[in-house]
Amino acid sequence: MTDRTAHVEHAAGGSAAKTEAPEHYDVLIVGAGLSGIGAAYHLQANCPGRSYVLLEGREAIGGTWDLFRYPGIRSDSDMYTLGYSFRPWTNPKAIADGPSILRYVRETASEYGIDRHIRFRHHVKRASWSSAEARWTVEAERGPEKELVRFTCNFLLMCSGYYNYAEGHRPEFPGEARFQGTLVHPQFWPEKLDYANKRVVVIGSGATAVTLVPEMAKTAAHVTMLQRSPTYVVSRPAEDRLANGLRRVLPAMAAYGITRWKNVLLSMFFYKLARKLPARVKKFLVDQVRAQLGPGHDVATHFTPSYNPWDQRVCLVPDADLFESLKQGRASVVTDHIETFTEKGIKLASGQELEADIIVTATGLKLQLLSDVAFSIDGERRDLAKSLSYKGMMFSDVPNLAYSFGYTNASWTLKADLTCEYVCRLLNHMARTGDTTCMPRRDPSVEELPLLDFSSGYVLRALDVMPKQGSRRPWRLYQNYALDLFMLRFGKVDDGTMAFSRAPQPALSAGFEAPRGEAARTSEAA
Repeated sequence: MTDRTAHVEHAAGGSAAKTEAPEHYDVLIVGAGLSGIGAAYHLQANCPGRSYVLLEGREAIGGTWDLFRYPGIRSDSDMYTLGYSFRPWTNPKAIADGPSILRYVRETASEYGIDRHIRFRHHVKRASWSSAEARWTVEAERGPEKELVRFTCNFLLMCSGYYNYAEGHRPEFPGEARFQGTLVHPQFWPEKLDYANKRVVVIGSGATAVTLVPEMAKTAAHVTMLQRSPTYVVSRPAEDRLANGLRRVLPAMAAYGITRWKNVLLSMFFYKLARKLPARVKKFLVDQVRAQLGPGHDVATHFTPSYNPWDQRVCLVPDADLFESLKQGRASVVTDHIETFTEKGIKLASGQELEADIIVTATGLKLQLLSDVAFSIDGERRDLAKSLSYKGMMFSDVPNLAYSFGYTNASWTLKADLTCEYVCRLLNHMARTGDTTCMPRRDPSVEELPLLDFSSGYVLRALDVMPKQGSRRPWRLYQNYALDLFMLRFGKVDDGTMAFSRAPQPALSAGFEAPRGEAARTSEAA
């Protein structure tokens, strides 16, 4: 149901802005990337009849996979788990390139009619909750003119990812203004950058760096990966032979489901093994690199991290492409610290100078919480970073708001799918009971812990802007798909922590409207 009436005056930023009266939807989704398109599908499939809209700040579907354009962009998760649970991945490559993933997301949006619900170039800035009306008012800036537009919704689902699209992590290096070549950050890759027959230095050792190095080495004069410290790197075949074989004898969905569970269970087993026997797993991973590279390579210096496996994310390279470029001499690895940039390249702490025509700063992402949207509840600003995360998808004492946040040790979409399924369960529960509000109530006895038990730089830099997790369920994050599957798909919705109530003024949406004459209630079931 929508409500389109006359223009109203709205004060924003100290000046009056003319905007249309708000449109109303049952659910408003922020973000039209991998998570947002999946969320829309689940709403259509599990909550038929509910109205929804997707607000996307950019001009296209795809999120991460539309934003990043650097050479070789690809997934570091297999597509049988990064793909949607409801739409099989049928491309022969399990470790897929960015354009193929983008095409998959866009085809999904088109196939299910989701693209008709998207409003592009709508950058959400503020969201305000009214307990009296049991609704959010969402304000967005539309188009290059940043025209203010408003929407109201009964439930707000944030699918905007976890990092800043406008700004990557970019440390300032001493003397970098002296460098006479080209300096590039992968998040903002120049469309016409020519690196053929050029000397390239890639600063970093994470997923972006190990992707860039072998791809650029195909045509560059030489590519050097400059790292302060090593990262665990593991090679896997780009194609899953079992998956491709199953597709020849089984329906696509059956083959996809078998492969998906095979990969889920293998990744869970490897993660648990790494936590239980870190020294053995470390030796196994390092020995694998040594076997891939062969003699003559300093694996101890360049591929033996000081931390345990899965204290940070393990980098995946398909078909050992990074190791092949190193063996061929088209690329090399240097482990050292930067002393200063020079006119010709980079001078290291050891005194060595790396000459370069192009320097790529693959130094990581800048995390942000829910796209830095300003949230308020009944007129009071609410800092969500001071909240506890409920089941890894909602915030303590914040009503009718969920967010999609994937796993650190597995594919993002595994958790995103479960989150969206659970939101649909919540909505359907409220439709049955006549409640208009759901809100996880914080237990004062629950101890606060960092949201992510992860030592990666991009996580440590953002701990103060992320919510916390709790010391026990349902506030504890286990990074375990099997546990989350049981809790989110089959666990009780009315679990004693989630409080339900009815607004004094019935919400405008048919699916949420409470029966007249009944008083508000809160479920306190144990």
